[in-house]
Amino acid sequence: MSKVRKIIDEAKESKNPELDLVDKGISSFDEIPSLLTMLNLTRITLTHNRISVVTPALANLTNLEILNLFNNQIEELPTSLSSMPKLRILNLGMNKLSALPRGFGAFPVLEVLDLTYNNLNENSLPGNFFMIETLRALYLGDNDFENIPPEIGHLKNLQILVLRDNDLVQLPKEIGELARLRELHIQGNRLSVLPPELGNLDLTSNKSVIRMENNPWVAPIADQLQVGISHVVDYLRSETYKFVYGRHVSANAPAPPRLSERTKKSSKPKP
Repeated sequence: MSKVRKIIDEAKESKNPELDLVDKGISSFDEIPSLLTMLNLTRITLTHNRISVVTPALANLTNLEILNLFNNQIEELPTSLSSMPKLRILNLGMNKLSALPRGFGAFPVLEVLDLTYNNLNENSLPGNFFMIETLRALYLGDNDFENIPPEIGHLKNLQILVLRDNDLVQLPKEIGELARLRELHIQGNRLSVLPPELGNLDLTSNKSVIRMENNPWVAPIADQLQVGISHVVDYLRSETYKFVYGRHVSANAPAPPRLSERTKKSSKPKP
């Protein structure tokens, strides 16, 4: 830990607001107690370590804007994290989260939240999760979601939504209320239809991205996808599709089966 101590001491001495502790073998915040006194910090990078518990005292760093904890072994988070007044970017990707703390959606200015590669599902989310009105990008790929709650429609500023490689069997029509959405990743799920309301969004312009391959689509969507994404979006807007969608929903057909072995988890790099 002498190297870590040296990095922290140098940052203190120079009053550097950005602290980089990538791949330093850190397993606990107890090993770096002086970090919690550095109130001038605006960015902390602790990626590729072995941290399992995030200390509630981290919230005392009230100037922190960017917190990157990607690729650790975090299983739970303190509620205090969501009270951080300036936190704009929070990366918790590639950890072991199976639930988020109560009140997690209280972040006042959070813009980017990355929860990729965890063990989350729709039951893991606290009631106020979709109340982060400032959120511009939400990454939920490589988790275990079967459904996305309709409250997602509250994220009016969302521009990027990544749901790839989950177990999604349907999307809520409220996604069609995300007027600013320009990037939607839903590839690698169990989706067979899409809500017609998705056609309300501008997802076919030059600056837009929609990825939807590797799903068991009904034949009409699969046929349009062969031609191109813009054809899919046009089809979603048609009266013909609204009829197809209504018939599919009313038939209440069983969801497509899960893949027998989820490659997403087996391909996850080891911390």
